[in-house]
Amino acid sequence: MTDILMPALSPTMEEGVLAKWHVKVGDVVSAGDVIAEIETDKATMEVEAVDEGEITDILVAEGTEGVKVNTPIARLKDEGGAAAPKADKPAGPPTSDKPAPAGHESGQAVATPEGVKSAEAVLPPKSTPAPKSESGQRIFASPLARRIAAQNGVDLKSVKGTGPHGRIVRRDVEAAGKGSVQPAAAASTAAAAEPRKALSLAQMGIPDGSYDLIPLDGMKKAVARRMVESVQNVPHFPLFIDCEIDQLMAVRAKVNKMLEPQGIKVSVNDFVIKATALALKMVPEANASYTPEGIAMHHNADISMAVAIDGGLITPIIRKAETKGLAQIATESKDLAKRARDRKLKPEEFQGGTFSVSNLGMFGIKQFTSIINEPQGCIMSVGAGEQRAVVKNGQVVPATVMTVTLTCDHRVVDGATGARFLQAFKPLIEDPVAMLA
Repeated sequence: MTDILMPALSPTMEEGVLAKWHVKVGDVVSAGDVIAEIETDKATMEVEAVDEGEITDILVAEGTEGVKVNTPIARLKDEGGAAAPKADKPAGPPTSDKPAPAGHESGQAVATPEGVKSAEAVLPPKSTPAPKSESGQRIFASPLARRIAAQNGVDLKSVKGTGPHGRIVRRDVEAAGKGSVQPAAAASTAAAAEPRKALSLAQMGIPDGSYDLIPLDGMKKAVARRMVESVQNVPHFPLFIDCEIDQLMAVRAKVNKMLEPQGIKVSVNDFVIKATALALKMVPEANASYTPEGIAMHHNADISMAVAIDGGLITPIIRKAETKGLAQIATESKDLAKRARDRKLKPEEFQGGTFSVSNLGMFGIKQFTSIINEPQGCIMSVGAGEQRAVVKNGQVVPATVMTVTLTCDHRVVDGATGARFLQAFKPLIEDPVAMLA
């Protein structure tokens, strides 16, 4: 028998909802068959089997919430009755501290998102040697467990494994690390870094029965965690600039009249995405991310656009936006926004952007400052265009003005670089004919 484990369908996923089974006990599946639908913190994904065999047990019922990554969800045996083949060749440690893809730690069968056939296909080769006991026998531990142990000074000889056949997995090392004695300085640093727990309503004097409590779903938890991490870890600062968009509105009307027979309608945000992408190519230092190894300078302007959906926020991506025309950007953004609201995006469609744009102008918001979407170096907040009095050639005249706020990660984009980006963005958005050339 082989356990099929809850897969990690995105780098931020720690748990999910097992929304639907496509198989039942007694069904025989082949590698590549869709066996279930899982709701992550961002989308609903179909998952595939990577081994052939018969489903002997369904361990997690449809509709179950909070299923942890790497939790057994079903059992499989091959048609001959023997244990299904296991991916026993260890892959290397992942490049982040997020949960590894399901099956990576245990070597068991794994359901994978469409297009990803095995954990070994997406993970780099191992680099940490397998440890041995004092008697010279090999200590069986997953690559991730070995890496975490090496980083935290945990001796695997003293760790009891709870994985299959006594294998040491991540949770065992983490539990051992929590039980170890920290040096005073390290303990002090850890205590300082620990986020303050929110007060309960009772602690704030709000009586029971005076409110309705809506439970947090996976998306709300993920957004809350990521935003807190961003505010705590990233040195944010904002830059503001006003852009006159009367010419943009006139050009947009002409473009939409031309595209009307094709059923395409270009929004102000589509112009913003295009101008952002071109400005990033002019000031590539703003199209960057901070990493512990160095500053990652991105080759393309992959623009994440913030889309509000029920229960949270998601940022689908216009890839290589600098190479696309307004009509193509408008078509893609409309399609991505619709599928985002339906929770039908694939992970590659909302993960890996290089720069974010958040537009609340349609709600009448004049100006706001967004929280950076790590590991991106910047996010730009776009307010509403409104009639304001401006001075031109000594005369006070009306103009349609839109305030834009650029929030920067100072480790990557300093004030001068951010200012140069806005100086490149402003003329493009104020004279959009330059974008059509």
